[in-house]
Amino acid sequence: MQTGKVIGTATATARHSSFDGCKLLVVQPLAADGQSPDGDPQLTIDRIGAGIGDAVVITSDGAYVRKLLNCDNTPVRWSVMGVID
Repeated sequence: MQTGKVIGTATATARHSSFDGCKLLVVQPLAADGQSPDGDPQLTIDRIGAGIGDAVVITSDGAYVRKLLNCDNTPVRWSVMGVID
């Protein structure tokens, strides 16, 4: 798990069926200080309603994503786990 900030959205003209009901967000992972970028922005899926400017918790845990999407062969790598208050 890692914290990040939603910096944009993405649109796909062709989507895997496991993406149904999900938004695509661009999230900038943040370092431990909560301010500095930590690597490149990541394309994530979102099913909880995060938006641009929100601080979020993201994960690349494959088992979590497969369970969340109810799909064993999803191409998703990153997903939003929660919005930080």
